[in-house]
Amino acid sequence: AAMVLAVKWSFLMITLVLAMAENGVIGRDGAIPWRIAEDMKRFKALTVGKTVVMGRKTWDSLPRKPLPDRANIVVTRQTGWSAAGAVTASSLDDALDKAGNADDVMVIGGGEIYRAALARADRIELTEVHGAFDGDAHFAFDRASWREVARESHKTPDGLAYSYVTLVRG
Repeated sequence: AAMVLAVKWSFLMITLVLAMAENGVIGRDGAIPWRIAEDMKRFKALTVGKTVVMGRKTWDSLPRKPLPDRANIVVTRQTGWSAAGAVTASSLDDALDKAGNADDVMVIGGGEIYRAALARADRIELTEVHGAFDGDAHFAFDRASWREVARESHKTPDGLAYSYVTLVRG
């Protein structure tokens, strides 16, 4: 069965969509510890029309549920958990099964789901936030196994520097 699943998933393009501070912080108290309006627009552009996979805490943090114009799959260990507009999955593997014939699966957080998906990801759409932030959600990965194929540097109106970086495996 494992071989069949591997073949099934080999057609999926798995992308981590991630904003991370220089010190690895990705969240604080169920929210993003910075405000970058342009990054929210980029997130929407990257994910609309796609299947998004997230953990339950990320689902809980969404200001609007489900994310419109996207198939929302929520991974949770809570038996019997459900929410309107979300497909529930018990693991990343279950989420990938439930993504079915989707071409693109966008993993949108948080840390546990990113860690689970990292080994299978084909690409990372990373927003590097140039600064250190306090937070309780962290993520780290070995950049040596990833190749940077695009980078754009920006600043918010109040001076916070950030970069959009596209990484591909290899």
